[in-house]
Amino acid sequence: MLAALALLLAGCGSIGFLHPHGPVAATQRDLFFEVTGWMMVVVLPAILLVPFMAWRYRRSARRSAYQPDWKFSWPIEIALWGVPVLLVVILATLIVRKAVALDPYAPIASDQPPLEVEVIGLDYKWLFVYPQEQVAAIGVLPLPVGRPVHFRLTSGTVMQSFAIPALGSQIYAMAGMVTELNLLADRPGVLLGQNTQFNGSGFQAQKFQARAMPPADFARWIVRARAARRPLDAAAYARVARPGQLADLQRHFGVDPEQGLVFSAVPPGLFDGVVAQSRPALPHPHTGAAHAHP
Repeated sequence: MLAALALLLAGCGSIGFLHPHGPVAATQRDLFFEVTGWMMVVVLPAILLVPFMAWRYRRSARRSAYQPDWKFSWPIEIALWGVPVLLVVILATLIVRKAVALDPYAPIASDQPPLEVEVIGLDYKWLFVYPQEQVAAIGVLPLPVGRPVHFRLTSGTVMQSFAIPALGSQIYAMAGMVTELNLLADRPGVLLGQNTQFNGSGFQAQKFQARAMPPADFARWIVRARAARRPLDAAAYARVARPGQLADLQRHFGVDPEQGLVFSAVPPGLFDGVVAQSRPALPHPHTGAAHAHP
């Protein structure tokens, strides 16, 4: 059974936290194995004792002792209740401690400033905006190895769930709201990113490639993106925001289906504009004029 489990885990490749590409996923993997190990204290005896008891007290057994006057036993009661209670206390302490360390809003300690990435969830694609570099991409998320990444997320439509399992963590993107996530890739690789929240018929295709690359390669990608001559202006964003998959956009803009869709320029404040657009307009408490909810 253990050999089969090892083979299954080995087949996960670089798509999950069991094959981490960053410190957050590595912490999640360690927590998973620690919790699994402690759970074996209860699971293994149950797995071993159930077939033993079924065999030992089978109907055809002739040597099984019949004890109709069996009495209450303190040692058995303490074992049956004490071990699970102690296990729950250990697991609760372990999980709470790791949950604090895995706070998605907590910055990752580094001697480098974090890369800012704004994420907008659409039907059915992810739009990644690099506000400092003034470029954007759909279908690909290039990231420099060794540098923290600070994500700000929202949705231009229904609630969505952003996840790059090999880097760790998962967080929701919701219309009119901003959530945050801090990740870091510690080695190069092409990692699976996806929406794990069912939100319609195109949900299964809402995936992207998180490309962890050396800083020099990332800098060259930024240069190529700026030279794409495809600005994300109002008309382009209106087309991107329509329901549809990445392949539809690639055909519309005439780009290679094997590559993501890159935009060479992004209007300032696009992310904040999407957030404000989804917030309900409320009457001003003094003037009665409608204004966006803060």
